[in-house]
Amino acid sequence: MLRFERVGLRYADGPVLDGFDLAVAPGELVVLLGPSGCGKTTLLRLAARLAAPSTGRVVNRFARTAVVFQEPRLLPWWSALDNVAFALAARGVAPAERRARAAALLGRLGFSPADLCKRPAALSGGMQGRTAIARALVVEPDLVLMDEPFAALDVGLRRDLQDLVRGVVDRDGAAVLFVTHDVTEAVRLGTACQGAAKPQVSNSSESGRM
Repeated sequence: MLRFERVGLRYADGPVLDGFDLAVAPGELVVLLGPSGCGKTTLLRLAARLAAPSTGRVVNRFARTAVVFQEPRLLPWWSALDNVAFALAARGVAPAERRARAAALLGRLGFSPADLCKRPAALSGGMQGRTAIARALVVEPDLVLMDEPFAALDVGLRRDLQDLVRGVVDRDGAAVLFVTHDVTEAVRLGTACQGAAKPQVSNSSESGRM
C-alpha cells in the first residue's frame, strides 16, 4: 500500500501541496490528472522518497518500486540491452539471465535484435522511451510510478504501451501511479483496466492544493 496522509510541501515561495490524501493498493491503477506545473511530478518524487513532505507523511510499503521519468535518463555509453539489464544487477541476477530477460522484454516492446545493440544516441525518441519503460518493468516491481512516459510517442505506440501497463496491473497485481495531463489517456487507463480492483482517476487540483 502507498498512502499520502495529509501531505503538505512548502518551498520558499509558498505551498506546493496542502493536506493531500491518496491511497494506492496492489492491483490498482491510479491516474493523477492535471495541467503542467500543478504538482503531479512532486507527488511521484515523494512516493519514490526523492523528496520529503513538510507536513503529513508518505507511507510506501511496497517491496519494489520502479520509476519511469519524463526523460529516459539512459546511460549513453551502454546499449539499450545493457541499460535494461543493469536494472537487474542490484538484485543479484546472473549476467546471462539478466541480458536474456532484458532482450525478451525489449522484444515485446518492438525492438529488433539489431536495435538491442544501439546506444541511446542511435535510438529514436520513442525507442529511448521504450527502453526506459523496459528498465522499470524488468525488475517485476509491485509499484510503478510513471511520469507522463508516453508523451513523446505516436498514438499507435502509445496505445500499445498503455495496454502493456494495464497488463502489469491485471496480470501481475502490481500497483501503478500514473501522471498525465492528457484527459483521453487518463480516461482510457482509468476505465479500461478491467482486472484492477478499483481503477481511479484523481484530479490533482481537487485532491490537494498545488
